[in-house]
Formats: sequence, structure tokens, C-alpha cells
Amino acid sequence: MGDYEATTTIQTPPDRLFAYLADVERLPDYLPQMTAAHLVDDHKVDVEAVIQPEGEPPKKVGGEAWIEVVEEGHRLRWGAPGPHDYHGELDVEAAGQDTSNLTVRLHTDHAEGSQVDEGLEHTLAGIKSAVEARST
Repeated sequence: MGDYEATTTIQTPPDRLFAYLADVERLPDYLPQMTAAHLVDDHKVDVEAVIQPEGEPPKKVGGEAWIEVVEEGHRLRWGAPGPHDYHGELDVEAAGQDTSNLTVRLHTDHAEGSQVDEGLEHTLAGIKSAVEARST
């Protein structure tokens, strides 16, 4: 349970990075377990993922989340209903010419610290790889 934060630098302009991240249909590009994400209305997202609980075969699951895109300040906020108080936000800031810093913050009452930290680092690496590949 707790709050977690991670930051990475990405070789792309902040406006381009934020536009990419604000398009929820792109979530499966950098979250390998996610198979689909569709914006239902301005704040609701339907998602599908394949999970593999320990000792069980993989299974497809669906869910609902909310998202808030804050253009001014390049910030996204999101969360999912349920008992684990899962929510987060990301900020995109200029870090130099055609370079951005991406910071992700999460809160969850479900997972243990090392699992969340590893997940954050994996997600940031996926975003960096997907965005920088698109820029070349």
C-alpha cells in the first residue's frame, strides 16, 4: 500500500509526448498486458487485459477506469473503481530541446512496494521505447 513515483527522460518534444499519452487507445502500445483500451466518453475508459495469476493459466479480463486529460500543464489523471483505491497521474515537462521528462505517480492499497516500483519502471521503459521509435 502507498504512493509511488518514477521519472524518465524521453527524446521527443513535450507536446508530442503528451498528445501520445492522452490518446488512451495507445495504452496497449506500452502496457504489454493490456490488449485494448477504448474511450467511452470524456472521462470513462473500457479496458481489456490478459493477466496471469500465480499458479493459474492466463486469462482475459475487462474493466472500467476514469481518465482526466489536463491540457494546460500536460497532466493526466486516472483511476479505477474498486476496493484498492487505485489512482495516479503523470506530468510531462520540457527537459531541453526536443526532450521531455515524464513523471508518473501512483497510489494503490493493493500491491507491495517492489512490485509497484518494478511495474512503474517497466511502464516508463515501454513508453520511452514506443515514443522514441515513433520519432525516428
